[in-house]
Amino acid sequence: MKLQRIITTALLAILGAASTLLAQAQELPIDSLKINQIQVLGTHNSYARPVDKELLALVSPLATNIYSNLAKQMSKEQLERFKEFHPNTVSFEEMLNYNHPPLTEQLDSGMRSLELDVYHDPQGGKFLHPAGYRLLREKGKVNLDYMETRGLEEPGFKVLHMADIDFRTYHPTFREALSTLKAWSAQNPKHVPLFIMVETKDSGIPFLPHATSILPFDQSAFDQLDQDVFDIIGRENLIIPDDIRGGYATLNEAVRNGNWPKLADARGKFVFLLLPITAGLGTYGGQYVKDASNLEGKAMFANASSTDSFGAFILMDNAILRQEEIKQLVRDGFLVRTRSDIETYEAKVTDYSRAKAAFSSGAQVISTDFMKLPNPYGTSYQVKLPGAKDVRKNPVNAK
Repeated sequence: MKLQRIITTALLAILGAASTLLAQAQELPIDSLKINQIQVLGTHNSYARPVDKELLALVSPLATNIYSNLAKQMSKEQLERFKEFHPNTVSFEEMLNYNHPPLTEQLDSGMRSLELDVYHDPQGGKFLHPAGYRLLREKGKVNLDYMETRGLEEPGFKVLHMADIDFRTYHPTFREALSTLKAWSAQNPKHVPLFIMVETKDSGIPFLPHATSILPFDQSAFDQLDQDVFDIIGRENLIIPDDIRGGYATLNEAVRNGNWPKLADARGKFVFLLLPITAGLGTYGGQYVKDASNLEGKAMFANASSTDSFGAFILMDNAILRQEEIKQLVRDGFLVRTRSDIETYEAKVTDYSRAKAAFSSGAQVISTDFMKLPNPYGTSYQVKLPGAKDVRKNPVNAK
């Protein structure tokens, strides 16, 4: 019996050691992958609080008419591109029917990509008194949803979705949002790199009387935007285009040669990705790359085509339409962002076809409006990263 116990103890010890080695073996491969060989999940319009319901009811019929007229004014090419980014027929109210928790809660839940929409406000105060609330007050409405105004009177970039209408936000200023992300990162220093989408809002639609005028982003504005990122996040915590280009002639060449860092070396860092403007209709790079054809000295990777010298990041939101193209771009070394749901339609009808297409495409960053339950439609639709909380091997280029 004594010998049997000794043998049993020895076998358990061996099995325990084997289990430990197996666990380590399963952990090591993910960290040895490069950051273009992983896949993460994130949220769309991550900063946004729900629109005041009375304001939404007031604006919705106006918006429907305006969007209908805009579509009629587009060229065939513009309309096709617009429909690619907005493929579903939904009402204006349904487009905005999502409800995110605060940024830190999203990060704690495993989201590793967030999106911030920014407006240029060099004088300060431009978004302090939105036309929507002003109009409702004139109509005698008093119990309006709380609007956070902290920092709105000060010069600097502001974070909101749609001036005068969808302006309620967790973080009114870009610098405050960045500070929140930096603080979370400092408390979680081994996190998977955070892929932060930035959309610079360059125009507005005058739904309401006395609508806020929107300023364009010129080179000076983009330079200041970059400086805010460098100042708050810190150069040492960033992966920027210069890091990837290295000794290659172009950023595109470096990307095609797989010159991305390993996940092990990228933990605790940030990757900033500049989205196209004007609902996806804006030109690649624009003013941001005017003086830097390879994004020299820039803080962000700008949305590009696969042939641009600065090409590293490509936005392809419609994974159903662009499935094979996304797979090829991923194989070629590019970072791609796509969406698992667009303008809440999939949650409304509990349709996972776009989510499945997004994950199988190999796009490294998937964005959703529905990271948690319950959702505003009361359906079971919720998007999770398959088999993982915060990161998984890319199904296309990490097999």
